[in-house]
Formats: sequence, structure tokens, C-alpha cells
Amino acid sequence: MCGIAGICNFGGKDPISWEALAAMIAVLRHRGPDDCGYYQEEHVGLAHSRLSIIDLDGGRQPIPNEDRSVWITFNGEIFNYIELRDFLIKKGHRFSTKSDTEVIIHLYEDYGTDCLSYLNGQFAFAIWDREKKTLFVARDRIGIRPVFYAQVNGTFLFASEIKAILMHKGIQREIDLRALDQIFTFWTTIPPRTAFRNIYELPAGCFLTVKGNAVQTKRYWDVDFSASENIQSEAEYAEQLRELLIDATRLQLRADVPVGAYLSGGIDSSVITALIKKFTDTPLRTFSVTFEDDAYDESAYQNEMINYLGTEHSDIRCTYSDIGNVLPDVMWHTEMPILRTAPAPLFLLSLLVRQNGYKVVLTGEGSDEILAGYDIFKETKVRRFIERYPESKFRRFILKRLYPYLEHSPVRSLSYAEAFFTVDTSPYPAHFYSHVPRWLTTSKTKFFFSDHVKDVIGGHNTIDELSQLLRGEISHYDDLSKAQYIEMKTLLPGYILSSQGDRVGMAHAIEGRFPFLDHRLIEFCAQLPPFIRMKTLEEKYILKESMRDLLPVSIVRRKKQPYMAPDYQSFFKGNAPAYVDELLSTNYLEKTQYFNAQTVSGLVKKVRQNQVIGFRDNMAVVGILTTLLLHHMFIEEFDSRSRSIREELIRSESYAGKV
Repeated sequence: MCGIAGICNFGGKDPISWEALAAMIAVLRHRGPDDCGYYQEEHVGLAHSRLSIIDLDGGRQPIPNEDRSVWITFNGEIFNYIELRDFLIKKGHRFSTKSDTEVIIHLYEDYGTDCLSYLNGQFAFAIWDREKKTLFVARDRIGIRPVFYAQVNGTFLFASEIKAILMHKGIQREIDLRALDQIFTFWTTIPPRTAFRNIYELPAGCFLTVKGNAVQTKRYWDVDFSASENIQSEAEYAEQLRELLIDATRLQLRADVPVGAYLSGGIDSSVITALIKKFTDTPLRTFSVTFEDDAYDESAYQNEMINYLGTEHSDIRCTYSDIGNVLPDVMWHTEMPILRTAPAPLFLLSLLVRQNGYKVVLTGEGSDEILAGYDIFKETKVRRFIERYPESKFRRFILKRLYPYLEHSPVRSLSYAEAFFTVDTSPYPAHFYSHVPRWLTTSKTKFFFSDHVKDVIGGHNTIDELSQLLRGEISHYDDLSKAQYIEMKTLLPGYILSSQGDRVGMAHAIEGRFPFLDHRLIEFCAQLPPFIRMKTLEEKYILKESMRDLLPVSIVRRKKQPYMAPDYQSFFKGNAPAYVDELLSTNYLEKTQYFNAQTVSGLVKKVRQNQVIGFRDNMAVVGILTTLLLHHMFIEEFDSRSRSIREELIRSESYAGKV
């Protein structure tokens, strides 16, 4: 995994300066600490920071084709590169490296932008075609690897992270208030919008081209939940799922460095580690997070799998103060406010992996989305049942099957639960039925917005932006498929694979790989009948059936407990970080103008008095603090922080003389 950046100055008078490229790639050094490289001509420049995983000696970037008319800077992995390389050699292509990167260049020579359909991987890359005078920027199908872009004064900029774009002198640093509206509704921004004004994200499954001053974006892939006419038996579905997952795991173990795995104690990571153990020769090395607070700790299940598989294992134990203390560093990497602290322990976990000499880990992310593992999918079924059978005596029993892991579960009070599950969704498009209760609950955090923010977002309909992101017609999908589609287009790329994935992993140059998100597996699961993905209210039914013989019975039968971390407790229990009082002071709140100082002060008082904190207030504490941290780091202190990073790199061995 790596960092990429570049500049196209078609409309500008001045040529690209090496200094501008060097400044951009310098702040991405954490993504690629092993090396950096550049390609530069008068009005185009590409830069690359390298994390060497495949072809350690020969894979330096940017890489050209045979006649140097096409250049690429690439972040990611192409897992089927060996097969593609053989295919291209038979067609007459000559390779100068053994890297997966060069495969893309030669595919592009033959197929242009259609080269994307050949790739099995996770990637973001930019190709400069000198003859066509065209820049081609692409992102993987599901959004595992990020790429951002901006235009200013005739110049097009792109990079793996926003901070690299902010290094350009023409970019103004400003938080987008409409992005705050989206984050405090959906937990993420809706692409192409980001947390920063006039800086954009290329959506998953899309590519863009830049020619002259024209920038065009096109979608090349989307998941299709249309019902399949080829209905098979449960046993046949289970066997196909198993074979696909075995193959995806084998492919994603390809590397010229050791590969580890995350082991959470849930079924998803347990499946991946079990497949590595049984079907490959890769030595099994695992890592996990544990918590001092028993409400979040899953170490008992982790230890069961460790003993069952005989894996060599390391873990990191997180306390409240660990999470609070590390959050500013997490925000430097997420580049977006978050409403939960869950990324912080994963940030510490990736550091543990790095300290143990590993660069690559396989994880179980993606299973919940493709195989209906989340509570929101069960909620949708329950709400439909309540609507259809309002007098049913089974309502109480069905509701009690939801959220068994929550201390303050909304279903413990039947009256509260029925109010929650009978929410009026009529003001929203019908295909958003599944997600409206979640969005309404999260939107209550906007109570703490300042009058200024409320005025700016007041006339803006953020649902319209979401509708534009989604493919035009999903109304023919069943309820479960609609819910999964929305989840895969929003929270998965925008938060799970970003704030909890790429950003906290690459903060320590750790590449996460996700066998469940092999596009072949996604397409297969989307065609499964809904009752196979979720049987009654049993999530991931077919996964359990296909893997039952590989796992302990207790892991298969275990009720799902989603990964969570302590939120408000991390800032108000024990040794609270010094920044908390500073950021939540009346003076700072009034200075920054994002939040109402009086209502925030009331919230802080409530927390300090150990009153019961509900969903709204818990999310608000984290959202307010992370927004203010983002402002402090990227608006107030960005120049000094980025300057210190570059000064440190000048003294480093791998970057000396290159930045």
C-alpha cells in the first residue's frame, strides 16, 4: 500500500514545480515510508510514497510502459496480477519489473479505461497518457482505497489523502458546513463531498479523466441485487460461498513480506483465520484489541480461537485514557469528524502490528454488508412485521431479540421500542425505509449546532445528494437488498473502510486486506435469495452453514456483538486529556462557531455529573470533540504541523534528498 499524488496544470501558465510535488508526497510518508519517487514534465507531475510489499527491489514508482508514453502512480494491490501478467506476456508485452503495478499499465495500453474490468484488487491509481494528453484516475469497486481531487486556477490536484492537496498554495482550508450536516446524519459524507470545501472524493467504483480543462467522472461498476432466476439448494449456495472465500483468501495472501490477520473473536475474522490455517501454507500470526472495560472486551472468544487454531498471537489492551490520548492523532489521519471512538483502538492495533514487523493483515470486514450481518437489517424486518401485524402477540418476543449486547438497549422498554420501530418514514423516498430510524436518531446530535451552522444548512436537502450517489432505480429490490445496497454505498466506504480501515491502518503503514470484499464474492452474495442471507432473524445464515466444520460451535452460535469502543468515558473518566477542557471551553466554542456554547456546556455538565447518557449525547460528545480537533489541526495548525513533518523527512534515510 502506498500514497499517490499529482498535479495537472493544463490551463496554467507556469510549469509544474518539483517543490510542489515534493510537498504533497511528504505529508503522505506514513503511507509509504520505504521510498518515494516522481515523474515530471512541463504541465504534469506524478508522485509516489512506497510501502514495498510485492517486488521489493524492482517495484519503484511511478512506472512507465515500454516506450515511456504512459506513466502510472499506484496505491493498492492487484491480487490476480500473476495471471494477468502471463496473459499479457502471451500478447507480446514486455515487463521491466515483477510488480502488480506494471500489469495495469499494459492492460491500459490494450483496453483503455476498460482495463478496470480485468482487475481483482483494492486500488487507487492515476495514469498519464502522454500521446492522448489525458490523465486517468480510478478507484476500486467498493472503495477500499481513497483518492481525492480539487481544481484551482486551472490546476487539477489529486492525492490519497486530503492533507496532500491542502499543501498546494492555491487551496483554501475551510470546513464544509454541509459536510457536517451529512456526518451528523449518515456518520459520513456523501461523495463527492468531503469535510473540506472544494475538495472532492472520487466515489467507489468510479474513474475520472482530465483532458484540457474538462474533468469527466464515470461509474464502471456497481453491485446488483436484482433477483436471480437460478435458484439453487442451500447446500449448493454454501459450497459455492466456501469455494469463493477460500480462493479470495488465497489470492489476498500473495505478498513478498509476511502476512498476518486480525482476530476479533467474531465469526468473520474467525472464518478468515481458519481458512488461512486449513487451506494455505502461510504461517498464522494474529493480532487483536482487548478492552479494560468488560462491556467492550471480546478476549474470551479471541482466546478460544487462538487455542483452537494454535496461532501465535499478540494483543493490545485499551483503556479509557489510551483512547482519549490518541484521538488527536486519529483525527490527523481520518480527516473527517467521527461520532464514535472505534477507530482509535484500531489505530493502536495497527501500531502493534508494525512493531511486530508486519506490513499486511487480512481482516473480516465486509461480511456484515454482503451477508446481512447488521442489526439495521433485522430492524427492517421487525418494522415491516409490526406494520403488517400490529396486534400480534409476538411483537414483544421479536423485539427482545435485538441488541442483546447493549447496556441501554432501546428494546428494554416496549413502549420506547414500538415508538422507535414505528417511526414515520413517509417524508423520505421509499427506498430509504431501512435507514430512516438510524438517520433520525443520529440527526438529533445537530441540536448542538450553532445558529450559524443551522442557518447555512437550513435550506439544503442532504437526502438529495444521497439520492444522486445511489444508482437511479433500486425500487424493485426487496427490503433487505435495498438496505444492504444503501449500507454498501454509504457507511462501508465512507466510515468502515476509511476511518476504521485505510486511515488507521496506513497511519502506521499497515495494509489491510479484505477477502469478503473480493468483487466476485460481492456479486455472488448479491444474487443469493434474501432468505438465504438472513434466515428469519439469523444473520449471515449461509456463512455459518458453509463454515460450520471449521469453527468451534460456540463461535458459530455466538450472538453477534458489533465492534465498539468506549466513547464519552474516554474523555471524562480517569485522566482526561488536556485538550478536552480547552476545546470545550466557552471561548473556543464561540471562536470556532460550529456549536452552541450554552448547549454544549449543558452536555458537559451532564456527563461530569455521571448522569445516564443516551445515544444522542454519546455521539454528540465524540462528534463535537472530533470536529473541533479537525479545525484545530487543519485550519489553525496545519502549516506548522506539515512543516515539521517535512523537516523530519529531510533527516530520514529513505526520503533524504527527495523532499
